[in-house]
Amino acid sequence: MALDSTRTSKDLPADAAHASDLKRFVSAGRGFWSNVSAADWNDWHWQLKHRVTALDQLQRLMPTLTPEEYAGTQLANTKLALAITPYFFNLIDAADEHCPIRRQVIPRIEETGTAAWEMADPCGEDSHSPVPGLVHRYPDRVLFLVTDRCAAYCRYCTRSRLVSNATGYDFHPHFEEQIDYIRRTPSVRDVLLSGGDPLLLSDEKLDHLLSRLRAIPHVEFLRLGTRIPIFLPQRITPALCAMLRQYHPLFVSIHSNHPRELTTEVREALGRLADAGIPLGNQSVLLRHVNDDLVVMRAHVQKLLMCRVRPYYLYQCDLIAGSAHLRASVRKGLEIMAGLRGHTSGYAVPTYVIDAPGGGGKVPVSPEYVLSRNHDRVLIRNYEGRIFEYPEAADGRPLFAAPRAIEESAFL
Repeated sequence: MALDSTRTSKDLPADAAHASDLKRFVSAGRGFWSNVSAADWNDWHWQLKHRVTALDQLQRLMPTLTPEEYAGTQLANTKLALAITPYFFNLIDAADEHCPIRRQVIPRIEETGTAAWEMADPCGEDSHSPVPGLVHRYPDRVLFLVTDRCAAYCRYCTRSRLVSNATGYDFHPHFEEQIDYIRRTPSVRDVLLSGGDPLLLSDEKLDHLLSRLRAIPHVEFLRLGTRIPIFLPQRITPALCAMLRQYHPLFVSIHSNHPRELTTEVREALGRLADAGIPLGNQSVLLRHVNDDLVVMRAHVQKLLMCRVRPYYLYQCDLIAGSAHLRASVRKGLEIMAGLRGHTSGYAVPTYVIDAPGGGGKVPVSPEYVLSRNHDRVLIRNYEGRIFEYPEAADGRPLFAAPRAIEESAFL
């Protein structure tokens, strides 16, 4: 039955009301920066210059810091720098210690602890780096690291060893060596620019890099991995979009974890990219007390589609040192995936993956839908928990008998 558009969220069941609230698009507003001119506020350079980067700033803007946050912020620059754009800071609920935005960007003392199974480089990128700043882990594609800087720093960052240089990693891209490796490796057809965040580069520098990569005959496909549209939507200018559209096929993968991150400003920024013909995908990380909740995740993936973004990956949080307090269980991830498949649009269902520790690459994991297989049938379970058989000949050709529903008791 169609939902009566005159009903408010107060008229809906609790979960539906919560989802309805999460899916509303609202502006981040100006908050503490209400006296700043519109010209400055909408200038991405101004946003970067006025980021929250020190404990005294954070205390002044958010006097509700917990002891764990205070201690973590004191030590932040020994692991991963603190930086939050004024725009994104306005999304934090200072009254809620468990605010999902707050947990992603405010340091906590738990970051300084390292479990025995955690690693500085959980994805094994350094061991797959033929030249500095380039990772060649898959046969036909490479990761091209362009900078160690981000507009804001996620506390669960897989590359926290590298980004912000808080650990002294001292990363410097070697563009000539990186491009030369791609040029002399004809198996590389797909180049992903990441970092740090490639959209922190100027339009001119990014244009130069993309033009050089596009000039390599065997490079078919370019991608940008960025959280800039979420942290700094002001950066997505018409001029940037006009430049990027010259390099099709070019895809952009954004990174959003919670529906509250999808504001009116973000929707407009993503719209500008989509209007430039750029396909958009989203990569989320499953995070404890951020998005490890079916109602939240379903609202998020549906809201992404409303922003013209296809949910692409849901990552199990990597085993990065100091991330245990943010890591949700694989069991919870599987529960969420089971609650999405069949219960919302197929386009809204991401692929849940674990980046195999030590450099094994992405491994998709999903609830058990194939229950058994033999020479003449496959038993499958649908999203409702009902069991069906799909008849199949020994040589793999489908038989012509109609599939039948099976009672679970018969299967067991």
